[in-house]
Amino acid sequence: MKRNLFNLTKEDLEAYFLSINEKKFKATQVYEWLYQKREFNIANFTNLKKEVRDQLLKDFTTDLISIEKKQEDNLVKKYLFHLFDDNYIEAVVMFHDYGASICVSSEVGCNMGCKFCESGRQKKIRNLEAYEMVEQILVIEKDLNIRLKSVVIMGIGEPLDNYDNIVNFIKIINDSKGIQIGARHITLSTCGLVPKIYELAKLPIQINLAISLHAPNDNLRNSLMPVNKVYNLATLKQAIVDYLHVTSRRVTLEYVMLDNVNDSIDCALELASLFKGLNVYVNLIPYNETEAQEFKRSSKNKIMAFYDTLKKNGLNATIRREFGGNIDAACGQLRGSMKNK
Repeated sequence: MKRNLFNLTKEDLEAYFLSINEKKFKATQVYEWLYQKREFNIANFTNLKKEVRDQLLKDFTTDLISIEKKQEDNLVKKYLFHLFDDNYIEAVVMFHDYGASICVSSEVGCNMGCKFCESGRQKKIRNLEAYEMVEQILVIEKDLNIRLKSVVIMGIGEPLDNYDNIVNFIKIINDSKGIQIGARHITLSTCGLVPKIYELAKLPIQINLAISLHAPNDNLRNSLMPVNKVYNLATLKQAIVDYLHVTSRRVTLEYVMLDNVNDSIDCALELASLFKGLNVYVNLIPYNETEAQEFKRSSKNKIMAFYDTLKKNGLNATIRREFGGNIDAACGQLRGSMKNK
């Protein structure tokens, strides 16, 4: 069975060429065709000998996942992709002053079961392979005729539950001959799979880490996020402390604002007390309401009061800019509407 060529890191491709008794520098040539020239037809890789191209055609495909549906709003576009096994995933492009960013999915469905998350309602079917994440970028860049400036791995799925494929994806998009997204422009979001956070800290490519926190104590976080029953806040905090020590990179704490659930001043004070003095900041996220969830978004006044309390108590914070208010903005919502037809 043919492999997808977009699944290979440059090191993988070098090993392949050595295995067929060719020079490993040909991997760089292939990468330049794919990612610099955006030529996906192997037969057109004209600086490779015909017999090498024929072998590549025999062993690999460059088939791309397809766009099933696209929704557009001011400064945001949301894509539903049809995969080769008839599953669906989503990606979102957001336009900023500094350029366009993409939020990619990492799994088909998600097993983490966070109560407020639309993706959490859609049980995990399988991991995405690296090529299925790479192609979210390539297909959207071709559709919009742009180059994306940053990548967040924050769509459907828990990235650290698909660790090996995620690492290969990061290597491909970060490679100087690949998509060329700098490490400082790649952010991975996790709900807190602590052992994998320790592994990620050792990765030579020091990307940005975001922790989906959403509660300042174990009782509340247990009720919202089942992962906390396995890796509680004390364990997660220690992993964050160790990650900061190893990488010297600031960590983002994501905190979705749920009305009368986690948005009280007492919650803000607990949160500030828990993380004060660490090189972190809190990203407060206005909740995207869906018909399938019982949660409501906190009012602007509550969000501002929470923000002010964090700042006054020594914890840096931002309020996430909202995108996609007129489309199926919640992560997994567009895929869910397709499944429910």
